[in-house]
Amino acid sequence: MKSDFWYKVSLKVIPGFVYILAKVLFKTCRITVHNEKYKDQIVARGNHFIGSFFHYGFLYTFYYAQKTSGVVMVSSSKDGEYISRLAEKFGFETVRGSRNRGGMAALKKLIRLMREGRNGGIVADGSQGPARVVQSGIIMLASRTGIPVLPTLWSCNRYVRFNSWDKTIIPYPFSHIQIFFGEPLDVPAKIKSDAFEEYRIILEERLNDMYVQAWKIQGKVEH
Repeated sequence: MKSDFWYKVSLKVIPGFVYILAKVLFKTCRITVHNEKYKDQIVARGNHFIGSFFHYGFLYTFYYAQKTSGVVMVSSSKDGEYISRLAEKFGFETVRGSRNRGGMAALKKLIRLMREGRNGGIVADGSQGPARVVQSGIIMLASRTGIPVLPTLWSCNRYVRFNSWDKTIIPYPFSHIQIFFGEPLDVPAKIKSDAFEEYRIILEERLNDMYVQAWKIQGKVEH
């Protein structure tokens, strides 16, 4: 079918184009990092971590974290294939799955890979949202691996915003980006299902407190 043909062509072209554009664009930006001590604490303990971030900022997050080898979970949808290929260009291994399609199998693979010593990355509010509402999969991942969750997000003073469910943003050239790390969350091993919600809420509150702080610096309530 013609639509399948153009989809395959776009998969070969778009991720590579976005990767090159992002590398050039983001190098012009000025960066300020806040609370990097939280990341340093995990490294000092000899641990790796699960980077947790909101979907709106995934592109710059890939760019910033590209020197940190790891594996990220990406939606199994057709749109997710673009993000998966883009993540791989930034040096990440990917596993494919989402809440409604292959999520549990992907989570099991992610657990196995992280137990082998890799850092992990997972979008806290999932591939379909709701925006800034943490999904429980990341809590299961932390519990089953014993690896702490490192909340991470960013804001910037100048950006373009897309009309998507998460209001994805991309910084303009020469903008000032503020990167925030949050207090790591350690989840006990083999917790029961009723405890998932407790830790999910803790992570959601930490990320949203960071979000408010990050955008207050920009003189905004939200992005």
